[in-house]
Amino acid sequence: MAPVTSLSDSVEQRLASALSATLPEAAGSDPLLRRSDRADFQANGILALAKKAKANPRELATQVVANVTTGDVIGEIEVSGPGFLNVTITDRAITENLAARYADEARLGVPHAAQAGTTVIDYAQPNVAKEMHVGHLRSAVIGDAMVQILEFTGESVVRRHHIGDWGTQFGMLIQYLDEHPHELDHKESQVSGEEAMSNLDRLYKSARKLFDADEEFKTRARRRVVDLQAGDPHTLATWQKFVDESKIYFFSVFEKLDMEIRDEDIVGESGYNDMLAETCRLLEESGVAVRSEGALCVFFEDVKGPDGNPVPLIVQKSDGGYGYAATDLSAIRDRVFNIKASSLIYVVDARQSLHFKMVFETARRAGWLNEDVKAHQLAFGTVLGKDGKPFKTREGETVKLVDLLDEAVGRATAVVREKAEKVGLTEPEIVENGRYVGIGAVKYADLSTSAVRDYKFDLDQMVSLNGDTSVYLQYAYARIQSILRKAGETRPAAHPELELAPAERALGLHLDQFAETVSEVAAAYEPHKLAAYLYQLASHLTTFYDQCHVLSADNPPEVVENRLFLVDLTARTLHLGMALLGIRTPGKL
Repeated sequence: MAPVTSLSDSVEQRLASALSATLPEAAGSDPLLRRSDRADFQANGILALAKKAKANPRELATQVVANVTTGDVIGEIEVSGPGFLNVTITDRAITENLAARYADEARLGVPHAAQAGTTVIDYAQPNVAKEMHVGHLRSAVIGDAMVQILEFTGESVVRRHHIGDWGTQFGMLIQYLDEHPHELDHKESQVSGEEAMSNLDRLYKSARKLFDADEEFKTRARRRVVDLQAGDPHTLATWQKFVDESKIYFFSVFEKLDMEIRDEDIVGESGYNDMLAETCRLLEESGVAVRSEGALCVFFEDVKGPDGNPVPLIVQKSDGGYGYAATDLSAIRDRVFNIKASSLIYVVDARQSLHFKMVFETARRAGWLNEDVKAHQLAFGTVLGKDGKPFKTREGETVKLVDLLDEAVGRATAVVREKAEKVGLTEPEIVENGRYVGIGAVKYADLSTSAVRDYKFDLDQMVSLNGDTSVYLQYAYARIQSILRKAGETRPAAHPELELAPAERALGLHLDQFAETVSEVAAAYEPHKLAAYLYQLASHLTTFYDQCHVLSADNPPEVVENRLFLVDLTARTLHLGMALLGIRTPGKL
């Protein structure tokens, strides 16, 4: 179906025509329309136009009003204050607009982007042979939401999980496994993620203990690093066992997070090894990087250390080894020239902002990034405990991600179970909904906060039915499904001829903003604005319930049908909006 023109766009078009008719030189000017508590919309653009034309703004506003066509979309328009325009939409226009969105069941009138491109999103970056902790949560959740949102708006999205699968630490692990070859053998054909992590943890501790105690083993382990970097087949095969075992664990954690992570999207640090030497050569030959004390460096005028001396981006160390910069720059080359990306998004901790600022600037100087290909770090803040300090266990250790997710699901299941008998949930439904509510609570708490800000992890608040939580939104959706079931054979239907109550108008006008919100979120990479929209939608729904009874026997049939139509469209919007954030909406709760 064709996208639905929003009411705000319809009003803007009519105001723009009236402005042009009143003041020809104002053709194409923005009327600066916004939602208002004084009317449905307020236009503030006339003040600036009047100043430019040296006209009285209130008189100009009065002339514009005289040229506005009313009756179809605009019901009333009046001049307010020094020259603002207060605009009220007709009830018919609201209902007809919503009916068009309702008919577009898959997209609810949300358009595809006019100029879609290819975006590579780098997110969810765990490390091989290491436990995922709470610090990995935000990259995964924010990145997955942006994948869903961009794909929905028509962008071609390539997912990349830049896992830490390379480095000197693997020499120790590979050598230990070579000397204890059955440590990662599986007695059964399949192991769980928990078992895989237990195997890796046990092997790492044993290898570390031997490495610290035995100088000969330490020497052998260091030689294996050289073998690994040289591409020795046997060493690579042993290294691959660690990667494969880690993936079993990774996939189990992402499954808990209700997230799809595909094997072909995992391209770790090792994936760019063959490009590192050429990346350095290209940077050095072009003069972007220079040798300094034997290392290949890129310098920046605005990046200085405490001593006032420039702090370089080291692409190649003086001993010939490569650092993160070489890998990240090689990844940019791959994504730009092989994948043909037009946008690169890195969902990475804000504490790495300086590194990425220097990497992106280096890539720009090399000509790999330009006006046609842009890179953006979607930086995120730290997960804090209730005390406002970085989230740790009582022993001061970093919280394991699986422990946190299991606790969230446990808390949520208890909340679901309290209401289970009332809504007729079976035990399997309680378990399933507990998972959806618990994981949704964790995701929403993260996504409802601006990514760059730190946020407090408070499970008690997250699984609350009150306040800005995913449970509140999920409950709103489930409540609508209950009403639709109770309606029986009475079906939702739009009746544009009906006069709308204030709560119906407010709900309808907010529903109309869904498409604009999704487009803005996709353009600015700000999923928290979609979360805010959905919370406001659920709040409007609560007011609507209080003021407008849906299935009351006192209502004429057309009023019942129209209100069922309004709540059903609200449910569809909640369902789609939450899905774009990676959160499920159970039909019973």
